[in-house]
Amino acid sequence: MVLLITRQVPEAVAARAEREFSTRALDMQGKFDAAVLLANLGGVDAILCTPADRFDAGLIGQLPQTVRVIGTFSVGLEHIDLAAAQARGIAICNTPDVLSVATAELALTLMLMAARRAGEGERLLRAGKWTGLTPTFHLGTGVAGKVLGILGMGRIGRELAEMARGLRMRIHYRNRTRLDSLLEAGAIHHDDDASFLAACDFLSINVPGGPATRHWLNAERISLLRPGAIVVNTGRGTTVDDAALTAALRSRHVAAAGLDVFSDEPAIDPGYLALENVVLLPHIGSATVEARNAMGFLALDGIAAVLGTGQSVI
Repeated sequence: MVLLITRQVPEAVAARAEREFSTRALDMQGKFDAAVLLANLGGVDAILCTPADRFDAGLIGQLPQTVRVIGTFSVGLEHIDLAAAQARGIAICNTPDVLSVATAELALTLMLMAARRAGEGERLLRAGKWTGLTPTFHLGTGVAGKVLGILGMGRIGRELAEMARGLRMRIHYRNRTRLDSLLEAGAIHHDDDASFLAACDFLSINVPGGPATRHWLNAERISLLRPGAIVVNTGRGTTVDDAALTAALRSRHVAAAGLDVFSDEPAIDPGYLALENVVLLPHIGSATVEARNAMGFLALDGIAAVLGTGQSVI
């Protein structure tokens, strides 16, 4: 079976793929090029892609009949038109569970960096502008005893909640459905945006992308946050209205933000670049050796299952 891999994958994943398939590596860099993909699909049975590769209905309609499965190096599936794939009989497999801890760790990293102004401090040192310690120098805010509001209490949200409890934070959450008491573990559920946002000292966005969550954090919802709240996003950049958030950061209604995802990656809204009170990271939520290897192996498991049994993973 021939497997086409769109971008460079971890060495261990590539080695396993080469053992189990006849592999064809595109090693795309930067923006996804559908024409290059289509030019290399002759005889291909499966594709291993990433969230940077956009498989819309038009592209899926042009895939050769040999392609039976698309595996994606992600949990999110908004970069693939699932209805178009189903209509073509192409199975889709993703990588849930295995990146939850790594992504929660990064959300916690961003939260602490934003709260303690770590990015600003490092830039100050690198610029040679630190003049010494004074009692009022570079004051941030602590997290102990504060309320962490989690939008999306799925696997990643629950991992983050567990970590935050270790910092003596109180957990509130907003979710499509309320969790059972065991999964809640004492977290406070809100069934409306207003009460949820009003409770938040910190807001962590952990929901998937797509039309249902586009610009969820808009000017109206930002106005409901406590003054001085801190916003963290490790979900999808499209959930945030960039103009509204940058305006709130300039006014300091939102004291700081930590962002790992952006609406038009790899492009970043220039408004963020002009602000000191934003920590910006290049979509590295799952970027640990352990998580990325596990993601690759799970995607290969799904691809092998489809090609071996004809089953539909998604």
